[in-house]
Amino acid sequence: MGMKGRQIVERAGLDVDKLLNLLNKAYCDEWLAYYQYWVGAKIAEGVLAGPIAAEMMEHAKEELEHAGKLAGRISQLDGKPILNPADWYKECNCEYLIPSDPQAAVLLRQNIASERCAIEVYENLLEFIDGKDPVTEDIIIDILADEVEHEDDLEQLAKAVPGEVSDGKECSKKR
Repeated sequence: MGMKGRQIVERAGLDVDKLLNLLNKAYCDEWLAYYQYWVGAKIAEGVLAGPIAAEMMEHAKEELEHAGKLAGRISQLDGKPILNPADWYKECNCEYLIPSDPQAAVLLRQNIASERCAIEVYENLLEFIDGKDPVTEDIIIDILADEVEHEDDLEQLAKAVPGEVSDGKECSKKR
């Protein structure tokens, strides 16, 4: 594990335990986002279900990559990613929106809301880091760029669905 990496961040003035907690919460979000996209792609129905499912599978792959990057950074900081999947929902920041309605338009709206929450989570992480941990900051900036792209991709698809509004819900933070 990364004792030296942790020391560098501590000397910069960051509370590493709080950072690890925030990274673990984002890690849980990414696993749930992966599953939300993956299962949504498998059950999607309706107009444009094919292209929407393809986009959702691409996003699922990227969310899984995000979880991997976060787990790697958590380990580098001498922490441990949350190991029990049962704890992911308890620890996540964003609400897991169960894709109980397989209509592609509904799935799009849910995922737009989830992306908006993810964007907010990563903006808050950057604010917490405040330039004191460039390694974590680079990872978060890369993930944030993907999340912004995901929101835009989904909004563009939603515009193509007849009769659908492209703005989805607001951020779906857990209550």
